[in-house]
Amino acid sequence: MGIGLDEKEGSIIMKIAIPLAQGKLTAHFGHCEQFALMDVESGDIKKKEVVTPPPHEPGVLPRWLHELGANVIIAGGMGQKAISLFDEVEIKVITGAPPLSPEELVRQYLSGTMATGANVCDH
Repeated sequence: MGIGLDEKEGSIIMKIAIPLAQGKLTAHFGHCEQFALMDVESGDIKKKEVVTPPPHEPGVLPRWLHELGANVIIAGGMGQKAISLFDEVEIKVITGAPPLSPEELVRQYLSGTMATGANVCDH
């Protein structure tokens, strides 16, 4: 069992964070309007919560998402420093994801069918 996951009645609980703009994945997580937090249990989405992040400053979002219980973030693009900060709080980072709805991204992630491209962030 991975770090940050809880085992409850034989099922794995996962919380996936997805940065949003206009309801879909945004290209750069640090400039998102909101985050979708998707609770996954036994391969199914059990809960979706949309939250407004604190003002963007270096290092704030990884700590904030960790405090909310996230253990995976799916992003379009992310700078290397941010990736390192997520690693420090044991949140798995997926970059290069397409601009889809949070539900579709989670389904593709769980089924292993997500086609990721280049990390669209250059800093």
